[in-house]
Amino acid sequence: MSVPLSILDLASVGKSETVADSYAASVDLAQRAERWGYRRIWYAEHHNIPTISSAAPAVLIAHVAAHTESIRLGSGGVMLPNHAPLTIAEQYGTLGTLHPGRIDLGLGRAPGGDQATFAALRRSVEAADRFPQDVLELQAYLAGESRVEGVRAIPGEGTQVPLYILGSSLFGAQLAAILGLPYAFASHFAPQALREAVAIYRREFRPSEQLSEPYVIAGVGAIVDEDAAVARDQLQHARRGRVNALFGRGGRTFTDEEADAILSMPQGRQVDEMTKYTGVGTPQEVRDYLDWFAGHADADELIVASFAPDRTVWRQTFAHLAPGGSDADRGSAAVDPDAVVSR
Repeated sequence: MSVPLSILDLASVGKSETVADSYAASVDLAQRAERWGYRRIWYAEHHNIPTISSAAPAVLIAHVAAHTESIRLGSGGVMLPNHAPLTIAEQYGTLGTLHPGRIDLGLGRAPGGDQATFAALRRSVEAADRFPQDVLELQAYLAGESRVEGVRAIPGEGTQVPLYILGSSLFGAQLAAILGLPYAFASHFAPQALREAVAIYRREFRPSEQLSEPYVIAGVGAIVDEDAAVARDQLQHARRGRVNALFGRGGRTFTDEEADAILSMPQGRQVDEMTKYTGVGTPQEVRDYLDWFAGHADADELIVASFAPDRTVWRQTFAHLAPGGSDADRGSAAVDPDAVVSR
C-alpha cells in the first residue's frame, strides 16, 4: 500500500449473534490487527440500531485496549453535540491516562441515530451549531487550559489526547482546516463531497500545536475473498441489508426478492451511491483498488470498513489486506476502478 491502513470496526451484530458476540469479535480483530501491522482501529457512536453495538465507544475502546498492547484505538467518532465537552474530556482523558499514546478522539456533529433517538438523547437543534465552540472547549480541557473558569477535566487535563474532525460535507473540512486538526472523511458511506472537501481542507489548513501539515484520513469499504464470486455475493447481501436499514419501517424485514426489486428501482441508487467507494474482489484486486483510491482521495491514510455480513469473510478481508503483506503475492497488475467498485 502507498499509505498506512487502519480499520473502522462497525461493531456489527450478525443475524445469529448477540451483542456479546459482537464485542468478542471486536477484541479478536484488534488482537489480530495489532499483529498484522494496522495503524489504528476506530469505533463509531451509533444509537438505536439493532445491528450495531458501539453506542458507547469510550467503553468499547476501554475493553479492547485492556486486551491489546500497542495498536491505537479511538472514536470514529464521538457525536459531540450529544455530550458535554467536559464529560468527553474526562472519559478520553481516563483512557489516555490508562493507555498513554494509544487513544484517538474523533469528533462528529451528527445525531448518530434517528429523530426518536435525537429526542431521547435530550439533544437540542442548537447543539450542532455549537460544535466548533464545543471542540475548542474540549481541546482546552485536554490541554489543561480550561475555557470555563474554575472547571478542570480530572482526569483529562494535560493528556493532550489528539483530536480528529470527522465529516461528510464541506463544513467539517473547513473547521478542521481552521483549527489545524487532522480530517477524516466518511467516504465509505457518504462519498459525494470527498474530493471537494479534501481540496478545501488542504488549501485552507492552518498549522497548529497538534499538527504542522494537513493530514487526511479517507474511509473506504472492502470485501475480500480468494474467490471473487464469494466477495461479490457478500456485497449483494450487504446491499440488501442497507435496503432494510434505509427503507424498512416498524421492524419490517424485506425478503431477498423484495430487496433486490428495490435495488433495481431509483431508490436503489441511494444504496449504490453509499457504497461507491468499495473494493470488492480478490486480495490483489482490492489492494490495487485501495492504491488507486488513496490517490483519488488525496489521502494520507485509509481507514477500511468491511461490509461483509459473513463474520469469516469480514475477518479475512482485513487479513488479506494486512500491511505486512504475508497473505498473498501482491503482484503489479494495474487497477481498473470500475472492475472492483460496487455498483
